[in-house]
Amino acid sequence: MNGLNTILIVLGLFLIGGIISFVKQGMPKSLIVLLSIGAVMCLAAGILRLDVWS
Repeated sequence: MNGLNTILIVLGLFLIGGIISFVKQGMPKSLIVLLSIGAVMCLAAGILRLDVWS
């Protein structure tokens, strides 16, 4: 399951990059909030699924 952990963490970091870009562009706050929630969920799932924490 290491591949899934890596994908979740990378996806979370990718979403954080998107959030930063959207904030700079002045996109709607609702879109930024949805991306933030998705990024946090991906990062949390990826980190909690790591073998180190199990």
